[in-house]
Amino acid sequence: MTDCIFCQMVAERAKAYRLLEDDDTLAFQHCPCDRRACAGYPRRHAEGLWDLGDDEHAQVARAVSRVARLLRLALMPAGLNLAHATGPEAWQTVFHFHVHVIPRYRPEELRVMWQAEQAPDGELEALQRRVLACRGQLPDG
Repeated sequence: MTDCIFCQMVAERAKAYRLLEDDDTLAFQHCPCDRRACAGYPRRHAEGLWDLGDDEHAQVARAVSRVARLLRLALMPAGLNLAHATGPEAWQTVFHFHVHVIPRYRPEELRVMWQAEQAPDGELEALQRRVLACRGQLPDG
């Protein structure tokens, strides 16, 4: 995809500070959210999580885990956040699947994305029934 900045980075037509890479994934520093943060993503263009197969998602998860451990060794953060968004309603702004790996040093660095509310058991049971009814529609792999 020629207009995707991440695809341009894969093709080395855009600058990326590469940290880890293999045949399927790439992790690089290029996150406007934090100068110490980085992102891991598949080389193949996939707009969001729903566009990845299980194996491809597992490859990205492995890369994210490896770069998280690398950042721990290099930067010694007190904690770490992983962040992902699929779809503009979830605040996705770059439409190539990626997971941000964000080292944290102080609790005040973190902004809460939503306010948690305890759901009544009846709502949870209804949601469980609705989701379980769809399991047969999942593609294999």
